[in-house]
Amino acid sequence: MSEATTELPVVVIGAGPAGLAAAAHLVDRGLEPLVLEAGTTAGSAVREWAHVRLFSRWGEVVDPAAEKLLAPTGWVRPEEDTYPSGGDWADLYLQPLAHVLGARVRYDARVTGVSRTGRDRIVDADREAQPFVVHYESADGRERRVFARAVVDASGTWSTPSPAGGSGLAALGEKATADRITYRVPDLKDPATRARYAGKRTAVIGSGASAFTALAYLADLAKSEDGQGTHAVWILRRGISGSTFGGGEADQLPARGALGLAAKAAVDGGYADAVTGFRTDAFERNHGGSVILVGEDGRRLDPVDEVIVLTGLRPDLSFLDELRLALDERLQAPVELAPLIDPNQHSCGTVYPHGVGELSHPEKDVYLVGMKSYGRAPTFLAMTGYEQVRSIAAHLAGDREAAERVELTLPETGVCGGAGLFDEPAAAEETGGGCCAAPATLTIGAAPASSGGC
Repeated sequence: MSEATTELPVVVIGAGPAGLAAAAHLVDRGLEPLVLEAGTTAGSAVREWAHVRLFSRWGEVVDPAAEKLLAPTGWVRPEEDTYPSGGDWADLYLQPLAHVLGARVRYDARVTGVSRTGRDRIVDADREAQPFVVHYESADGRERRVFARAVVDASGTWSTPSPAGGSGLAALGEKATADRITYRVPDLKDPATRARYAGKRTAVIGSGASAFTALAYLADLAKSEDGQGTHAVWILRRGISGSTFGGGEADQLPARGALGLAAKAAVDGGYADAVTGFRTDAFERNHGGSVILVGEDGRRLDPVDEVIVLTGLRPDLSFLDELRLALDERLQAPVELAPLIDPNQHSCGTVYPHGVGELSHPEKDVYLVGMKSYGRAPTFLAMTGYEQVRSIAAHLAGDREAAERVELTLPETGVCGGAGLFDEPAAAEETGGGCCAAPATLTIGAAPASSGGC
């Protein structure tokens, strides 16, 4: 890389938790970041689930380098043993951090493409000596570009929720039924949203923390005066087993364990019916406008008024198409990271600490971090992203020892049920905790929050 190139900024895509932490670590290392954020504020995606409370405490969701940058401004971390909502996280931490970074953060800057200057993905000649070129669109629709010595993509996966179809594609009729579907946990404190679900029959498709949250919210609505008649139908692709509701009291993040217990209470209390082994194939409308879900096995469920699809998120890789990325064919995560998080191998969600070594690609100095680094895998933890960007910033600053050092403790979920995608009950019982066993050197301790907030 030429001296002129090393004087260029490191472009960070996304001003969410991982992106702003990356910028803070780069500043701490004496490197200049430029953060390009598609939204109008810091934490734009986080603000879309502002009503959801994180399952980790404030003491576990603030990046150390970010806190160091904030300290001279008089910023004080909120009470560390309290739980922020997504809105709290954005207003009380992310926006102040972006304010300190100042002109290093550009809003209304939607990245549309990243490449090597003068080199498409085919060309080998002198490739690594060329700086990156990043194209983006501003709010007025104008096309702009900046040049960079490295690119850190922390754009997340929030903008691309997975569809309901069991094949990974939208189910037949899913698009035509869009007026009855949401792909987010609804804010039932909002009067209009509350009225949409009150007294209605709602299908909840999904089996993760977001689905647990939606079930708990709907059960609370059903118990309220204005929510009589509210009922949920929980659609599960798998059967119900000991791990269905998460780790419960064994989860080292107590609030995360409590989400699964709340979902179980919704089912046990009669506020939700569980439909197992159901892979959605089609959405049909009846004459009254209600929605009938049809399974791949031909089953037709009783009509529902609304559908909440919480089947995970996936990365948007379209603007990285001219880069040489090494991505796992299943998860679309970096190939060295994928074996640690592949739900085909285990379902525990407890991941070994990792950094620049697991996140590197054939294209030198480009990194996918935060939720985007996990591709389609679930259970990403915010502090995992903080460790990723700490390691990458150290690497870009030439501090190899710090880049390779592990500085993260991780929580155990309390769940390890073998393969996470298709049930083989006998095998799951036999594997016990083996698939998720941590290396002897790994310290399991207090932990981080979900970047998705639930």
